[in-house]
Amino acid sequence: MTEDFSTLIHYFERLQKLSPASQEAIKAICSAVHIPKNQDLQAIGHTCKTIYFVKKGIARIYYYKDGTDITESFALENSLIARVESLFTGKPSKKGIQVLEDADFIGIHSPALFDLYDTSPEIERLFRKIFEAAYVDTVNRIESIQFHTAEERYHDLITSSPDILQRVPLKHIASYLGITQVSLSRIRAKGAR
Repeated sequence: MTEDFSTLIHYFERLQKLSPASQEAIKAICSAVHIPKNQDLQAIGHTCKTIYFVKKGIARIYYYKDGTDITESFALENSLIARVESLFTGKPSKKGIQVLEDADFIGIHSPALFDLYDTSPEIERLFRKIFEAAYVDTVNRIESIQFHTAEERYHDLITSSPDILQRVPLKHIASYLGITQVSLSRIRAKGAR
């Protein structure tokens, strides 16, 4: 787990310097998780008690609306994924996390993490920064849907994640953008000219 853990610590230290004691405390509540392609990391209806760091692979948060599979977000290497609404309320989520490639994660047990807040202000500060950044990302995503065209959202996605088109089925990208696959094909064809 040492090599796995160093990737996670490097990710954390971009946000908040951690003492060796804090690093060890976090390491003690982590576990390695491997999930094969197209399997659920967490199923719909499950209560989220783990924050996942994506070491290798790609995952998405998804839900069903009127029988249609909708992608809410993607998480690629060196990012975190969790269903935060379930994490904080303790209620089962209406969303799931699906792995789109064979993937390796580091799971951080959230009840144990929240207990660490009482003894480690730097860990609490680190996760406050993480959750604040996630909140800002959510607001930006909502504003993108409100104020930008599907074409603009598509270009933003491929600018921020250039290899996503090779790694993610187009149906998931279309649902993430809030459009049909036919509309996505039109946008892509237009961009190729």
